[in-house]
Amino acid sequence: MNVTEITQLARDIRVATLKSLNHLGFGHYGGSMSVVETLAVLYGAVMKIDPADPDWPERDYFVLSKGHAGPALYSTLAIKGYFPREELNTLNQNGTRLPSHPDRLKTRGVDATTGSLGQGISIAGGMALSHKLARRPNRVFCIVGDGELNEGQCWEAFQFIAHHRLNNLTVFIDWNKQQLDGELEEIINPFDLEGKFRAFGFDVVTVKGDDIAG
Repeated sequence: MNVTEITQLARDIRVATLKSLNHLGFGHYGGSMSVVETLAVLYGAVMKIDPADPDWPERDYFVLSKGHAGPALYSTLAIKGYFPREELNTLNQNGTRLPSHPDRLKTRGVDATTGSLGQGISIAGGMALSHKLARRPNRVFCIVGDGELNEGQCWEAFQFIAHHRLNNLTVFIDWNKQQLDGELEEIINPFDLEGKFRAFGFDVVTVKGDDIAG
């Protein structure tokens, strides 16, 4: 997909997500909206995927560590053809395959069950190490929330990732500076986030998350 097509995909994901949340009547609107462009780029142009065969052994893996943004992931998967778009209206309802947070045992195309903050990045690190030890070319992509970084488990995972030099794992920090209870810096100041990641041995690139063309 080119930039124009990815931009349209992002718009489609945003609209579908808003519709599913509005149909439900509540949910994590902000957390879902802030990852839309990242999902559009990953599923539209970066990741190797096959919606007809979600368990394709050569696919790339995606972990939504900030699982409360599940509605945006579901919209992405539906638009890409993993399941019918009409199913988005069953979000978080009894008997649904689309629970409030991703569940790999329920939803076609979901690679990791997440929701308990801090655990997704740990899962992603384990996946990446598994592929590397087996000399498989699969890549792993993970979105982590900035508020999620309050969890100490995240930093244990980052240390693990850096120690094992897992260059088959790309981590996105959703730096929206907001948490459920208020401004990020008012709750726990993250201080020099870029500097901390560099100290852990990561290659750090800072981008404007909604600027697809940039």
